[in-house]
Amino acid sequence: MAKYGFAKELSMGTIVSVHSFNQKQAAAIQEACPGYRYVDVSGFETEEARAALKNAEIILGFNRDVLKIIYADDNQLRWLQNLGAGVDQIPLERLQSLGVMLSTASGVHPNAISESIFAMLLSLTRKVHAAIRNQQTQTWKPSKETGEAHGKTISIIGAGAIGTETAKIAQAFGMRVLGIRRTGESAQWFDAMHTVDRLNEVLAQSDYVVNCLPLTNETRHLFGGEQFAAMKTSSIYINIGRGGTTDTAALIDALQQGRIAGAGLDVFEQEPLPKEHPLWKLENVILTPHETGNTPYYMDRALTIVIENLKHYISNGKPCRNMVNWQTQY
Repeated sequence: MAKYGFAKELSMGTIVSVHSFNQKQAAAIQEACPGYRYVDVSGFETEEARAALKNAEIILGFNRDVLKIIYADDNQLRWLQNLGAGVDQIPLERLQSLGVMLSTASGVHPNAISESIFAMLLSLTRKVHAAIRNQQTQTWKPSKETGEAHGKTISIIGAGAIGTETAKIAQAFGMRVLGIRRTGESAQWFDAMHTVDRLNEVLAQSDYVVNCLPLTNETRHLFGGEQFAAMKTSSIYINIGRGGTTDTAALIDALQQGRIAGAGLDVFEQEPLPKEHPLWKLENVILTPHETGNTPYYMDRALTIVIENLKHYISNGKPCRNMVNWQTQY
C-alpha cells in the first residue's frame, strides 16, 4: 500500500483510489489483490498523483482528476469502480469507446435513504416541519389538521434497492405499495408493479409519490406539469433520486397553486441550491442538501462491493456487481 511518493513504482497492475479508505479497509483491498499495487491519492493534487491515475488499470472513485484521465489519450484504464450509485456525471460514451468497464456502488444506500424518505413523509404528514418552524419563533400554533400515513397508497418510482427497502417499511404502515420499473417485473413488498407508460395512472392513485430514479436520457424531466396535474391535491412528492428527473419550474408551480400538498427534496437540478431560489421559502417543502445517503457505514458497505468486484475482476477479467449498462445508463 502507498499514499504519495509512489511515482517510480507505477506500472500496469496498479489500483488507484481517489477516495480515502482507512488503513484497515486499504489492507483489505490489498489482500484481495496480492498481485496489484494499491495507491491512495485522495487529497493530493500533484503531478505524482496525476501520474498514478494516468497509469492506473483500476480506479476506485470519480472526481475531476479522474475525468481528465478518462479524456487523456494515453491512459491505461480498464475498469472504473464508482463509489457512488449514480453515473450521470460520468462520460459514459467516452468510457464505452475506450472499452473501459464501469461499475457502481449501488446497494450501499437503502437503509439510510429509506429512513430519510420516511422522515420526510412523516414530518410532512404530521406537520412536524411546521412545528419546528413555530418552535424557532416561540409560536404556539397547533395545526388545524394533520394526516396519517397508515393505510394510504404510496408509489415508488424506481424499484431498485432503495425503492424495495422503502416498500418494505411502507408495508409496516399497512400501506398499499405501487411500483414503477423499466421491466414491470414484480418484486417483494410491492402490491403491484407497472411500467413507466402507466405512470400517470399510478400517480392518480397515490397519496405519496417517491422518486428513486437515476438520471438518464429517458428519465430527464419525467416529472413535469402533466404528472403533477395527475396527482391528488393531497399528495406528497418526495425526490431522493436525481434532481434532473424533475422539471423544477413545474414542481414549484404545482406547490404554489396547491396541485399537490407538499414535497420532500434532497436532490435538485442545480446544486448547491442558490440562496435566492423560491424552493427555500415554500412552507410546504422540506429540503435537505443531497445528504440522504450520508452514513458512517457508507465506506464499509462500499468496500464490500469493491472487494467482491476486485476478486471477480482478477479471476474473470471483469467485475460481477453493478456493471453499468451503456443503453439504460445505470
